[in-house]
Amino acid sequence: MLPTIEIGPLVIPSAGLVYILGIWLALTAAEKAAARLELNVAATYGVAVTTLATGFIAARLAFVALHWNAYQQNLLGIVWPLTSGYSLPAGLLFGIAGGFFYGRAKQLPAARTLDALAPSLITLLMTVSLADFLAGPGYGLRADLPWSIDLFGVRRHPVQLYELLGGFLALAGWWLARRSPQPFPGRLFLVSTTIYGSTRLVTDAFRANAWLSTDGYHLLQIISLLAVLLSLLLLAYLSPPSVAEQ
Repeated sequence: MLPTIEIGPLVIPSAGLVYILGIWLALTAAEKAAARLELNVAATYGVAVTTLATGFIAARLAFVALHWNAYQQNLLGIVWPLTSGYSLPAGLLFGIAGGFFYGRAKQLPAARTLDALAPSLITLLMTVSLADFLAGPGYGLRADLPWSIDLFGVRRHPVQLYELLGGFLALAGWWLARRSPQPFPGRLFLVSTTIYGSTRLVTDAFRANAWLSTDGYHLLQIISLLAVLLSLLLLAYLSPPSVAEQ
């Protein structure tokens, strides 16, 4: 849709600009949420930074290791350019591990820290959707609807905008759950996960380039379904009994 932004002689990749802005917003969200939940703001912010930095470095190094033949004659290519070439599974695994051990070192309560990090995580996911929308790597199925967009000469579902809407709903759910009485530790994270996972379960059906298994199943839908079911089970199990039940 808008792969580059031209400012005079400068040509800036829109996706890169969105990622920079999105990371700043995500870190700001973690900081603000920690303050609202009366957590150690500096330590919670540190968890977010450590998770992002560790995940970024691990994703890059894992990709380089997997494609070493392409880099051994160009070692500078390992660190530049950084606009592409990452292993998502490695980034997620090492990023979560880095944030977990940092949080343990700072003795942060796990469930409440997840509550504070939930808006940051959702913001990052929304950043990916917006970057995909502008740069065009992700696109929806053909659709002749009033809100369809023209992409590659074809009218398609604006699937990334659907994902952004799901992110806003999850953030609204986090905000409303925070204001409800007796929110047990972890509830805000579980509510956000349930809402966002439910929306991605629906929106991924409209993706033309969805991740598919060898049997043709949408992998992201399977992951979303498992996350939603687990979150609902934990919400039911951890919720305090109502006055009537007591």
